[in-house]
Amino acid sequence: MTKRRLRSAVLAVSVLCGGSYVYWEYVAEHPVPIPGVNDVTAADAQQQAALVDQEDQRIMQIRAGQTSALEKGGAIAAAVRLPHYASSANGKTLVLPQRSAPYYVADLEHFGQQNFQRLRDGSYLLGVNVLVASGAKLVLQNATGPLTIRLKSIPGAFTSIVSFGGAVRINGSEQNPVRIMSWNDQTERPDTKVSDGRSYIRAIGGDFKMDHAEVSDLGFWSGRTGGIALTGTDRPDGSAEPATPGVAARVLLPNGKKATTGGDIDRVEVTGLGKAKNFEVPKADLVTGSIENSTITGDAYGIFVSESDQTQLTNDRIVGSLVDGVLMHRFARNATIQDTTVTGSRGDGFALSRATQSVRIIGSVSEHNGGNGFTLNGEPLANGPSASGESLEAFGNSSVTSSTARDNKRYGVELVGGTNLAVQTSKIYGGEMGIVVRARATGVQISGNQLTGQSSQGIMLRDGVIGAQVAGNLISNTRNGIYLRDSSAFVKGNTVQSASLHGATLTGATGGSELSGNTFSGSGRSALDLIRARGTVADTGNNVAGWHNTAGFWTEVRRIATPLNLIWTGVFLLVVVSALRSRSVKTRFGWRRGTDPYAHQRRLPIRQARRLERVRSAELQDTLSA
Repeated sequence: MTKRRLRSAVLAVSVLCGGSYVYWEYVAEHPVPIPGVNDVTAADAQQQAALVDQEDQRIMQIRAGQTSALEKGGAIAAAVRLPHYASSANGKTLVLPQRSAPYYVADLEHFGQQNFQRLRDGSYLLGVNVLVASGAKLVLQNATGPLTIRLKSIPGAFTSIVSFGGAVRINGSEQNPVRIMSWNDQTERPDTKVSDGRSYIRAIGGDFKMDHAEVSDLGFWSGRTGGIALTGTDRPDGSAEPATPGVAARVLLPNGKKATTGGDIDRVEVTGLGKAKNFEVPKADLVTGSIENSTITGDAYGIFVSESDQTQLTNDRIVGSLVDGVLMHRFARNATIQDTTVTGSRGDGFALSRATQSVRIIGSVSEHNGGNGFTLNGEPLANGPSASGESLEAFGNSSVTSSTARDNKRYGVELVGGTNLAVQTSKIYGGEMGIVVRARATGVQISGNQLTGQSSQGIMLRDGVIGAQVAGNLISNTRNGIYLRDSSAFVKGNTVQSASLHGATLTGATGGSELSGNTFSGSGRSALDLIRARGTVADTGNNVAGWHNTAGFWTEVRRIATPLNLIWTGVFLLVVVSALRSRSVKTRFGWRRGTDPYAHQRRLPIRQARRLERVRSAELQDTLSA
């Protein structure tokens, strides 16, 4: 199957799975093949997308069943106010409803019974999905020793822990961390196959906090089922979340009998149409929370956050993610990522997608990833009319500060569109380019960074960047130190060392740019390559004394012999040759200067000249007499 046909198939199944757009957006923005991510077979893509859709259906059906049962009252309402099992078309779930006291591991043993077994090594095997309802709190901790929970994940079936408006606390300590992993009890090994789904943890709205945990081998396909996911109940613009048609839910009563909560859930009325009873859809709820002092290994997405406010990621280590290490997705805002390390992700280390706002990355490390070390995308959600009526405004106010990008396959840092994005006091080693800014970004600040060992450009601004500030950076051991293409910037006080081609290159529409107070040293064709720049560029106070020009004769000729220069040179030579020819005459001895050019023409004989004069006088007299 060709790559184009494969991507078309992925897009189709993404639409069918009820909005699973995270994967497709990733593929669209990362055209470079990533093993296990965008080279997935069409069959695996369809299967995983369908499983994501089934998970969404299961959660919505259970919530709809809860609401219906509470409205009915009586014994069924009393039953759903207690921990119980709810069955849906897509699996059985242990529901933990609201109560005053938190639920602990002992409660999972009590209510889960055979579905939460203690194994010989002291760990627990969770064999059923868990839903923490709104107002409930689940606390996973063990003060007497390490707590290990294995989420059952076998071919054709996997378990999850999901809170919907509730609270989850995973509380470990440095001496006694909480360990959570997928587990295939048939092979007695973690589940490393994602094509048939895999266990995951998700907080939908509410609050999620994890401290001193070790999480491994969770998640598949989408961000919300990607491993550890913190997501809102819906987009934070106040729009109602979509009603998902469901089926009647089966509830296990305390006396062991089963009851049906109702059969009209699949005909829920939201818009006032039909005869079914109105079902009130809850308003959007942003998720909040923190993940601290934790290690996450081998998840699909290390940490996925969307529709959130004030999320905190601190002192975490994320290793070997199948897509991105940390992905801040749509409408994640006011987040802080500090002292966190991402290593060996197949995609980006840290990625801020469109519609993220005011995310600060401080003191973090991104190394040996298959994509960028850090990606900050501030582009608007739409560039014109859209079906969902998205805003045309750009996003931004995000930054990477005092962080490190080391030997990532693509770029160290990439800023895509947006406004007021910044990269400051960071260190970038290796990669194709160090810092790349593109797609009409405005208000960008790149200052105080150290870049070394890039194979192409140190800092590159291209494709309509306006008014960027590039100041006080140290760039060494790269081909081009600073490169501007069809962009404008104020490049001041930078130092470029050991460049091998140009210190700074400006090409295309770079009018309004300023290069001042920079120091360029190295050995290459030229310190400042400005000959292809269009528009007015200020070049003042730059120090190029340490630059050794290695351009040969023909290199200089090629650099100077631009089409426009050749045209004007030809015009000048034509004028000169014409002037010389007008002042010279060719004799049998060659060209001789200072000679009348008509001297070689024969004069009329004197007799013929006088006869011609008499004829003309006679003609004149005849004319006057007439």
